[in-house]
Amino acid sequence: MPFIAAKMAHNPALAYGIKNRGFVREGYYADCTLVDPSSPYAVQKDNLQYKCNWSPLEGSELPAKVTHTFVNGSLVYENNQFGEQPGMQLSFLD
Repeated sequence: MPFIAAKMAHNPALAYGIKNRGFVREGYYADCTLVDPSSPYAVQKDNLQYKCNWSPLEGSELPAKVTHTFVNGSLVYENNQFGEQPGMQLSFLD
């Protein structure tokens, strides 16, 4: 898990100088996705959530399914249901 966190959260936040992102720390915004590694997910046109309604992964089976997503500490997705969308503009280091 530390390797995944570094590659997908810490390193991009550091490389782009994004303030208060990329780490699970007090005062940082909590963006997190939980997956069920025992539940494969088939990418199909009828289960896409993209506005463009297509994906290069269509027809693929992924080894894990997203179950929950948190943005800015708020639950925005839970088991195929979307909730609030608390998006905000990113801030960058000077």
